[in-house]
Amino acid sequence: MNLDETPYALKPMRMSDVPTVSAIERIVFALPWSTSAFTYDLTNNPNAEYLVLRYRPWMVAEREANAISRSVRRLLKPPRQDPSLIGYGGLWMVLEEGHICTLAVRPAWRGRGLGELLLAGLVERARERGAEVMTLEVRVSNVTAQNLYLKYGFRVAGRRKGYYSDNREDALIMTTESIATPAYREMFATLTERLHERLEREREAPVEALRVPRPGDSPS
Repeated sequence: MNLDETPYALKPMRMSDVPTVSAIERIVFALPWSTSAFTYDLTNNPNAEYLVLRYRPWMVAEREANAISRSVRRLLKPPRQDPSLIGYGGLWMVLEEGHICTLAVRPAWRGRGLGELLLAGLVERARERGAEVMTLEVRVSNVTAQNLYLKYGFRVAGRRKGYYSDNREDALIMTTESIATPAYREMFATLTERLHERLEREREAPVEALRVPRPGDSPS
């Protein structure tokens, strides 16, 4: 998916992204993953794939980021967070199945189609890795997420009783038909074209997000 004409970028998650991802995780989820869970998948799990979503106007130039040595990064206490990183998503490849294991957007950035962008990016990446179908679990109360998944061809295939340990809420198991068929590819292309047009229109950062310090800002 070409995002050149939009203010957003999808990139593979790096180890340097983990502190920011973990911070978002703790804000978004009642049962957040640990930092070590992300670290393990990035370093030891070849079947895991993670993407981060960045807001281009706030991105630090690559040459500037690379100029900071790893040893210096390790000395930064607490780890520095990157305000340009506004969302992330992950999948696990299990044979020919792409299982979406996590997806999150900073609260201030919701309602802009960015969760949809992450979902589309994960589906596209899974297809590139040979996935035939996509699966996921979602809380029965999360109707907003369910509607997004339905839009991309997911259907309810089952239910896991008491799946979420914080409140014993059930999870819906959702899965797609084959994502490799011409029909699915056509539907996916239509949806992502409309999404691209929306992302081009909504270029300014939300007011709520402007309270977050950006690279280059002077300390108050």
